[in-house]
Amino acid sequence: MKSLRIIFMGTPEFAIPSLDLLKLSEHKLVALVSQPDRPAGRGKKIRLNPVKQWAEKSNLEIFQPFDFSGQTFISWLEEKRPDLIITVAFGRILPPRILELPNLGCINLHASYLPEYRGAAPIHRAVIDGAPYSGVTIIFMSSELDAGDIIMQEKEEISFYDTAGMLHDRLANRGASLLMKSVDALASGTAKPVPQDHSMATYAEPLQPMDEELDWRKRAAELYNRIRGLNPYPGAYTSYQGKRIKVWRAAPPERELMQGKQVEPGTVIALGDDSLKVAVGDGTLDLLDLQPAGKKKMDAGSFCCGYRIRPGDMLDGVSESEK
Repeated sequence: MKSLRIIFMGTPEFAIPSLDLLKLSEHKLVALVSQPDRPAGRGKKIRLNPVKQWAEKSNLEIFQPFDFSGQTFISWLEEKRPDLIITVAFGRILPPRILELPNLGCINLHASYLPEYRGAAPIHRAVIDGAPYSGVTIIFMSSELDAGDIIMQEKEEISFYDTAGMLHDRLANRGASLLMKSVDALASGTAKPVPQDHSMATYAEPLQPMDEELDWRKRAAELYNRIRGLNPYPGAYTSYQGKRIKVWRAAPPERELMQGKQVEPGTVIALGDDSLKVAVGDGTLDLLDLQPAGKKKMDAGSFCCGYRIRPGDMLDGVSESEK
């Protein structure tokens, strides 16, 4: 098997298991590329992204171009003479000039079972949708979003208790192993890519601020999936007395219909030692972990005591424009 010269492009934590395996492989990790560092946190200080931190610990060169189509970046890539470019959670479609640069092409690790959930937020959307499975897919990159030929892919079951964070970690590790198998297959000339069935494609749209607000008129199962699908980032929220409350965890819903009762969705029904039961579109949902703005995460019992919540109070999870 030929040892390949590889350029790796990625930015977030999802890319780290792939980098760890590439570093241990027979292939040569020539250099890394990531998105520019950006301000983060309350102080808006510049924070090094996970791939840049990994590059500095490994004493590997990293380039963070602002213009991915510019001649400076293209010339830098040409000087590296890569056999293969790998992207993992890079968030950019590469221009044709870069796609044609390596002799073995450019490949991508995508966190879904393509052609399902193409796009920017496949992990969050799969959990929010209550999908029974996700997956990892290694594809050749093309000029269209996540539409290239499939080199290898594997399914990953999503349990009813998974959060987006749990699924993220499993897919990052499983995807790294599948990526290495694919790189070795390309190096040995045994890879057999197949086209995607584009008629079966679905899309995972980027998360928007409106996705985070809980609409208590929806069914308990939908709300439960949304809460776990936005955990640990960015988090679902409701509000109480005009203040935003993050809802980090709820109990799996048990169908408890409010038949014969005129209860408005969002009404607090009952308080337990560690739960807060709220009326929803088709019954109730028990909230377990909450976080008022500017405070630490706490269990529902502590939240109710601290904020003196009583049955009959309202959680205002529906925006005024929707009422």
